[in-house]
Amino acid sequence: MIKQRMFTPGPTDVPAEVLNEMALPIFHHRTEQFRKMFGAVNESLKKLLFTKNDVLTLAGSGTAAMEAAIGTLVPRGKKVLVANGGKFGERWAKVARVYGLEVDEVKQEWGTAITPEQVKAKISAGGYGAVIITHSETSTATVADVKGIAAITRDTDVLLLVDAITSAGALPLKQDEWGIDVIGIGSQKALMLPPGLALVSVSPKAWTAAESVKAPVFYLNLKAYRKSLADSDVPYTPAITLIRGLAKALSMIEAVGIEKLWARIAIMAKATREGCQAMGLKVYSRQPSDSVTAIWYPPGVDDAFRKKLKSKYGCNVAGGQDDITGKVFRVNHMGWTDPLDTLGLLAAVEYTLAELGAKVEIGKGVAAAARVLKDWA
Repeated sequence: MIKQRMFTPGPTDVPAEVLNEMALPIFHHRTEQFRKMFGAVNESLKKLLFTKNDVLTLAGSGTAAMEAAIGTLVPRGKKVLVANGGKFGERWAKVARVYGLEVDEVKQEWGTAITPEQVKAKISAGGYGAVIITHSETSTATVADVKGIAAITRDTDVLLLVDAITSAGALPLKQDEWGIDVIGIGSQKALMLPPGLALVSVSPKAWTAAESVKAPVFYLNLKAYRKSLADSDVPYTPAITLIRGLAKALSMIEAVGIEKLWARIAIMAKATREGCQAMGLKVYSRQPSDSVTAIWYPPGVDDAFRKKLKSKYGCNVAGGQDDITGKVFRVNHMGWTDPLDTLGLLAAVEYTLAELGAKVEIGKGVAAAARVLKDWA
């Protein structure tokens, strides 16, 4: 029997405490019990995002969060700047077009992110209503300078929508201080839950812009969720068990402290990168994210590596997409993972590569990572 360990960047591992909480008997959502729990969850989400905004909760995936924001909040009659440096930036451009928006799609080489200077050059020409950025592009393990981009948009009438699906709870993210208008999140990443919740935080500036938008949506209309949230309620049947699990997960995050978790995730990501480099492997991204790391396979190795890593050592990692399918593997650092998980995975990576015929000195990568991790907190 081999214990299975999740190192995929979503879904991530769910703590036993959260699973136990979700296994408790169901209760009705139109009750004071639900409203009290839901109100407390909203307050905890505000702390997580460093915002005074209410955080809207939908039953759906992170894509639902971003589509709801695009469909409900983005001004019509103006261009939308979309940064496309991977599968998710590509997705937001597709969603914006579905809603009839004029999309200016800036295509970045995979492994790089759009810069504040590029955004400034674009929106200074005028005619833009929104900028859509993926903070941590999961498909390429690449981070964007959202703080720098927000400094460009915050004092304009241009909205900044941020896909924070693999950054919220994992990377430094301060909505109000930075001036981010919209943040979209999915539950199955750093929040340590199964898939199924979509979370959206909306600034006053974005709500003002939304007043002129006749949103062609029903279930995803964020205005309805905002109205219900005033009474700690939801307009449609919520995912009660997931919200109950979210309450527990947020309490676990608060017990450690979000800034401490950011630092821990950063050191695990650094240890993974340095451990793999010590093995002779190369990091894929030129601007690597700390929430997920992508590593090139060495010559002669392909996705047979992932299959053996899972079957023999119980370590589940993600593969590449599109042109890098079968060329890279991706490792999660978010949520319910810790430095000992990192060391164990790197040992399994060494063993697996050696078994596949790659030239690897067993223990060299683990030792490099251990030196990075020795002072983790």
